Formats: sequence, structure tokens, C-alpha cells
Amino acid sequence: MAPSVILIRWTALLVLPFAALAGLMPDAAGLALAVLGAGLALALLDAALGWGALDRLALELPAATRLTQDRAGDIPLRLRLAGARERRLRLVLLTPPELAATRDVLELCVPAGDAPLQAAWPCLPLTRGCFPVAAAVVEGGSPLGLWCVRRRLTLNGEVRVYPDLTRRRHAFAALFLNRGHLGIHRHRQVGQGREFEKLRDYLPGDSFDEIHWKATAKRGHPVTKEFQLERTQEIYVILDTSRLSARPPAATASGEATDNATDADSGSAAARPGNGGNQLDEFIATALLLQLVAQRQSDHFGLVTFSDRIRTFVRARSGQGHFHVCRDALYLLQPEPVNPDYAELFAFLRLRLRRRALLFVLTNLDDPVLAEQFLRGAELVRRQHLLLVNMFRPAGVQPVFSPATVSGVDDLYEALGGHHRWQKLQELAGSLRRYGIQFGLLDNERASTQIVTQYLNVKQRQLL
Repeated sequence: MAPSVILIRWTALLVLPFAALAGLMPDAAGLALAVLGAGLALALLDAALGWGALDRLALELPAATRLTQDRAGDIPLRLRLAGARERRLRLVLLTPPELAATRDVLELCVPAGDAPLQAAWPCLPLTRGCFPVAAAVVEGGSPLGLWCVRRRLTLNGEVRVYPDLTRRRHAFAALFLNRGHLGIHRHRQVGQGREFEKLRDYLPGDSFDEIHWKATAKRGHPVTKEFQLERTQEIYVILDTSRLSARPPAATASGEATDNATDADSGSAAARPGNGGNQLDEFIATALLLQLVAQRQSDHFGLVTFSDRIRTFVRARSGQGHFHVCRDALYLLQPEPVNPDYAELFAFLRLRLRRRALLFVLTNLDDPVLAEQFLRGAELVRRQHLLLVNMFRPAGVQPVFSPATVSGVDDLYEALGGHHRWQKLQELAGSLRRYGIQFGLLDNERASTQIVTQYLNVKQRQLL
């Protein structure tokens, strides 16, 4: 218990005047002491009546509250206080700093009786992950309002913060529209498809390689195979969670952060100074968005995360429930201070993936040693699967004199250094191309759009 503002004011109004009266007029000392004693007795009586007033208070939280990173949300609360009268309470939920509270104190009015009160604690999640909510502090008044009765309640809840996909979904929504026409259109796919559908009688003009010779011999006349476009192909996103993924989305080849001019209206957590955004955050958001697109294209989506070992493997499936499974497998991932083991990764894929699949590998290959290890490991799966390797474009990596801001010797040497690193990446792309592996450089604000575009191009050209 703690004295309230009312008690402090009444103490100032009683003690100071009557103490001065007793000092100046000794004959009135008895009256002053009687008044002060009555006030003290009243305060003690109110404290006794208010003691334990919150013992019957029950506060409940959901076992798991799901919020979105960088978007304001509420943590639902349920209060119940048995009593014969209405009570006003002040509540503070003790949340981690990653769940920035948008209010200092929550004012509540609990109804009389056993009727529960539904409330919400507003907050702004700053970082994805799982954060426990272990306690809350509730304050109420004594019957006369002279004391503040406080109680600390132990809770058992958690808040799961998922990546924000809304901004990125708006960025690539136009990919599903044909430019220059109104309305929604389907993209034409090239080719006849590779999935067998049925047999039919031979028609003039059919190719000889489409004739089903066994059925022809059995029926006594030419029979042709008819194919359809494959609809349920397997798409896997492979995320590198090693030390390389701890870099900011715009980083130098050595991993040091650089100044990155970002769109002021983007609202991206990675673009905000001091918010701890890294490449893994962008990889996770891109993977979830690609899953939504694959689900729309009737494909199956799978997930693999690795560092120096395989951390997560989710078999390719489809459906909303499978999306939640992948999301729960990703939102807790954090970079590990280890080197990636590509040999372990590709040996695992060779054993687990029997059906031909499209593999999106999101990693960093600007280290020549790691790039060589990647090439050796990819030999195990490159003939069976279609590999697309993507990494974020390091800051300043571009052909010489591409920017028009070279105005001095320092800018010239910086541009030459960026050109040298760009040339190394082009040589790496050529080496990967000889292995049948496509290589792409992602831009920070367009990474999701570029990945989705690559996927749609593969679907349109039937490369899988």
C-alpha cells in the first residue's frame, strides 16, 4: 500500500496548522492532538478496510497473442474482481522493450459482481519473435481513497510477432496484371506442358514423339499422348541463417553497415535506424510472400533453413494451415555466428527431395571461398532440380561510372572498387550459369518483387 494524493493533501492541511496551533497556544495542545489522533485513526481504519482489496482480482491473458511487426496492436486482457461495488483500477502490463507500449497506464472500471471485464493493452511491436508477458501491476483505491492498494500479478502469456507482409504485397500485386489493359488477366504460358493427361486417336500433324507405341500396338491404330500444364509443382525456399544473414540489407562485401537511402514512406523495420533490421528479416518476409504466390498458382511450397547444420525442414504442401506452419517455423529465426555448410545442405536435399523442384537459395556468395564451396556442393542436385541463387546487392557494387556523382579522386577510387567487386560477382554468375544455376542480385526495397518475378518467369517458360 502507498499513500494517495488525497492522504498527502489532508495530512498537509491537518498536521501543519494544528502543530503550529499547539506550539503557539499551549492551552489548545490537547485539541490539536485530538484532531491529529482522529485523523491518524481514520487513516489507519481506511488502510485496514482496504487491505487485501485486490486479493480476489484475477487477470488472464491468452496463451498466445499474434501481432505484426511495426503495426500497432492490442494484447487482450480479461479481468474479474468479485465484489459488491464498482471499482476503478489502474493497470500496467510489464512487457519487454521490444513490445513498445503506446500508453503508460490503462484506466479501467471493473463492474460490480463477478462480471468479467474485457480490456486491451496497446503496444507497437518493433521486432519479430516470441516475447513472454510474465507480470502486471494493478492499483486500486481504499474505501475512503486515502491509500493506493497495489498488487503484482503473475501471468503466463506470450506475444508472437510476425513479419509485416502488407507493404510488400502491394509492391508486387501489379505482377498479376497485364500492362496496358483494364481488368485482371492470366499470363499465357509457353509450351504444351509435361504432365500426361490422357490418350486420344492420332490426328494429322501430331509429332511422332507424341505417339504412345504400346497403346498403338494394342489397339491396332495410332494413339497419341495428350499433355497438360503442370499445376502442382514443388517450390522450396532455402534460407541461410549463418553469420552472413546478420548483415544489413545494404552492406559492403566485408559486412560493415553503410548509409542506405530508403523510401521515407516504406515503413520497413529494416530501413529504420537502430531497429536491428538484417538480411534474414528480408529473407523471411520474401519467403512468406512467395508462399502466398505459389499457393495462388496451385503449387506446393516447402522450406529449408540452414547454417552449419540443417535447422528447419518443412515438406512442400499447400493450404492456409501449411502457411501458418511455415510462418511459425520462420518468425523465431535469428542469425548464428557460424559459417554456412553448403555440403551438408545439398547432401540433405539430395536425400530428402526425390521429385524435381524449384529451389530458391537465399544466401551470400561474395566470399570466394564460400562461393567455391557452394559450386562443389551444388553438383549433387543441379541435374535433378532447378536452382535459383539470390543475394542482396552489396553497397557500391556496380559498373564503373554508373552513378553520375563522381566528382573527385576519392569518388573515382570508390567507384573503381565497386566495379572490381561487381566484376567478381559477374564471373561468379558465369560460373553458376555453366552449372545450370541462375544467379540474381536483389535490391533492398525490391527483393520480394524480384523473387516473385523470377518464379513467374519459370512458370511461364515451363523451365521446371
